[in-house]
Amino acid sequence: MRLASSVCLVLFGALAAFAQTQDNTVSLDDLVFSAEQWAYDNLDEDLLRVLQPADRDKVKAALAQFQKQFHGEYVLDLAGLKDLARAVLPLLEQYEETFPYALWLKTRLDYLEVADQFRLIIPAPKAEPGRTPPPIPNPSPQKEREIWITKLKERSYPPSARPYVGQLKSVFVSERVPPELVWIAEVESSFDPRARSPAGAAGLFQLMPATAQRFGLRSSWPWDQRLKPEPSARAAAQYLSFLHGKFKDWRLALAAYNAGEGTVQDLLTRRKAHSYDAIARELPAETQMYVPKVEATLLRREGVRLAELRLK
Repeated sequence: MRLASSVCLVLFGALAAFAQTQDNTVSLDDLVFSAEQWAYDNLDEDLLRVLQPADRDKVKAALAQFQKQFHGEYVLDLAGLKDLARAVLPLLEQYEETFPYALWLKTRLDYLEVADQFRLIIPAPKAEPGRTPPPIPNPSPQKEREIWITKLKERSYPPSARPYVGQLKSVFVSERVPPELVWIAEVESSFDPRARSPAGAAGLFQLMPATAQRFGLRSSWPWDQRLKPEPSARAAAQYLSFLHGKFKDWRLALAAYNAGEGTVQDLLTRRKAHSYDAIARELPAETQMYVPKVEATLLRREGVRLAELRLK
């Protein structure tokens, strides 16, 4: 209990600091209040019931902020989440019920670290006198690819992948999808099928309930097939095959896998564009990180680039 109390104090400070960096008029109470409806709609109360009420409110507020910023416009805004993530992780890791959220968050710490790197190297735009400074622009897709290749070039083979890679590659091949794409599971869940996002995605490939059901999986407890490696891999492969058939490009397919096919199609239509790079800077912040991280992961694990992938 003493550990939970001390972590709670750190989390309180991190939330308050995050609120101040975003908007001087936003208080911790505002964050907690604004998180309540989102948490009611998305978070599994059965998983959070083990937390003390005060901790539960702060965890809800923190998870709501992660979701908000991951779906926000600006990559560099993710850098401000680092302290918040460090504060909330110990609370989530304490209990078996909340550990799936911890797994999801730990897998995304890379995004916060890379955003912090960009914050240091991208110059802030000049502010005009008497006007609010404009936001720092998003990095170019090429710069994203470069920084992710550098970040992952020394990353060792994840031990958690060993039981799965061979089996899941066979599933992808049977669905006529490049087997190298099984490494999406490293980016999504660090190859831990217990991972669960605050928005309700679950399993190795972080399938949302609607996507799972679309490809024939049950997603309700205790028969959630997203938590089973082979069924979830088959559904993920079928979805990737569909997305590639729709967009004819693996970068766009991955962007749609992360952000939703409607988001990608709307941007392509509005910009009269046909490539990922043409819309990348307008995609959600997480997606701008996700696509080049998948690319860099495939290069690190398989020595192949997305452009070299071939349907089987």
